[in-house]
Amino acid sequence: MDIIIKPIITEKATSDSETYNRYTFLVDTNCNKVQIKKAVENIYGVNVSKVRTMNYGPIRKTKFTKTGIQNGKTNALKKAIVKISDGDVIDFYSNL
Repeated sequence: MDIIIKPIITEKATSDSETYNRYTFLVDTNCNKVQIKKAVENIYGVNVSKVRTMNYGPIRKTKFTKTGIQNGKTNALKKAIVKISDGDVIDFYSNL
């Protein structure tokens, strides 16, 4: 099971990582904080001090077309904000 799907690199997440040493990841919806902590420590080789998670439900959409009403939804998401100990740095751009 792949726990970490991808890092989230937005303006807010980048400033958060530079200021407070916190990094944001998109993770699997069925994993818990302990699994996220172990996965980040194994992949990036850093010490994780705190993990916070956020669950986002699916967004439901309705379209009115010629053939009738089309209902749809997006996938559910889970984000994790990981605080690493002082002195450790995660470099997302090293493999480019």
